[in-house]
Amino acid sequence: MPKILRIINRLNLGGPTYNVGYLSKYLAPEFETMILAGEKEESEESSEFIINQMGLEYVHIPEMKRSINPIQDRKAYQKIKAIIHDFKPDIVHTHAAKAGTVGRLAAHSCKVPIIVHTFHGHVFHNYFNPIKTRMFISIERYLASKSSRIIAISDQQKMELSMTYKICKPEKITVIPLGFDLDRFQLNMDKKRQDFRTKYLLEDDEVAIGIIGRLVPIKNHKLFIDALEIVFKRTTKKVRAFIIGDGEDRKKIEQMANARGINFVDFTINQKKAPLTFTSWIREIDIAMAGLDVVALTSLNEGTPVSLIEAQAASKPIVSTNVGGIENIVLPNVTALLESPNRLYGFANSMVWLIENDHIRKQMGEKGWEHVSNKYTYTKLVENTRNLYKSLL
Repeated sequence: MPKILRIINRLNLGGPTYNVGYLSKYLAPEFETMILAGEKEESEESSEFIINQMGLEYVHIPEMKRSINPIQDRKAYQKIKAIIHDFKPDIVHTHAAKAGTVGRLAAHSCKVPIIVHTFHGHVFHNYFNPIKTRMFISIERYLASKSSRIIAISDQQKMELSMTYKICKPEKITVIPLGFDLDRFQLNMDKKRQDFRTKYLLEDDEVAIGIIGRLVPIKNHKLFIDALEIVFKRTTKKVRAFIIGDGEDRKKIEQMANARGINFVDFTINQKKAPLTFTSWIREIDIAMAGLDVVALTSLNEGTPVSLIEAQAASKPIVSTNVGGIENIVLPNVTALLESPNRLYGFANSMVWLIENDHIRKQMGEKGWEHVSNKYTYTKLVENTRNLYKSLL
C-alpha cells in the first residue's frame, strides 16, 4: 500500500482543508495517508472540525505558521524530516505556500521518490512589494525544480504559473479542480433560509447581500463598503448587507463603514438590525447561503474561491471582481457579473441591478447549480488525484 504524507499550511476555514480531508478519507484503503498541519492565525476560524467529522486524525506542527520566521521554520523543517524518516512515505503532497516550501525542502532532503505540490492560490501579485514578489517567484521556481508534479486548481492558474511567472514548464502542471460535497447546498434550503433570516432579523421583503471570507487586505473589502454606499443611495428595495468572516482588517472595515455613514452592528455582541451586519465566522455556511440573495466577492487576487462555488451550488447569483481563476469557476453574465477591481461604479451598478431584479436573481441562481453540480464534486477530485498518483508511481 503506497504511503502519502499530506502537508497543509494550517487548518483554517477554506478550500484546502476540504481538499486534504476528502483526499485522505477517500483515497483509503488504496493509499495510507498521514496529515501534517501547521498553526492557524488567531483571527482565523479553525477548520479542525472538518477533519474530525471525516473521522481523520492529523499531526500538529505548531512551528509551521503563515508568517516567515527562520527559527520556527527551521524547527518545522526538522520535525517534518523526522516524520518522513519514521513514516517513509512514497509520496509527499504539500498544499499551499508555507507547507509547500518547508515540506518540499524536507522531502527533497530525505530523497522521497515523489513530491507533489498543489497551488491553492499564489502570492505573485497584489500581496507584496516587487522585490519580495521576485524573491517568492525565485523560491517557487527552485521548489518546482525539485517537484515531481505541480497541481493547479484551474486552467487560468496553470497559465499564470507556467506562462506569466514561469514557475515551471506547462507539461509539469496538472489541473485538478477543487472538489466538495455540494448536495448540502440543495437540501432543506427553505428551512435553512428561514433559520438564517430569523436569526439575523431579516424581513421577507429585505434583499440580503453577503460577502464571505477572511477580513484581510487581499480580499479588498473596501470595494464592498464603497459599493454599499452607492447601493443604499440608489436602490428602491430594502437591503441588508452581511460581512461573514473575520480577520486583521476588521477594525479598518468598521472605520470605512463609519466614514461612509453606513450603520453597522457586530451581531456576536448586539443582536439588532442594521444596514450592515458583521457575523464573524459561520461554520454552517449552507445555512448562510440559503439566507442570502446575492453573494459578492471583491478580491484583488484569487485562486479558486470556495465561496463562489458554494454560492452557485446554493443557486445564488454572484457579483465579483474578475481576478485570478474566477472566470474558470463561474459563467460570466450567466451565473455571475464580473467587474475589474478598480471599477467601483461598475461593481455597484451590478449589485443594484441584481437587487432590483428578482427574476434575474432567480434565473442566474438556477444556472449556478447546473454549472457546478458535476464539475466540483469530491469524487472527481479523488479520481483525478488517484490517477495522477498512479501515473507517478
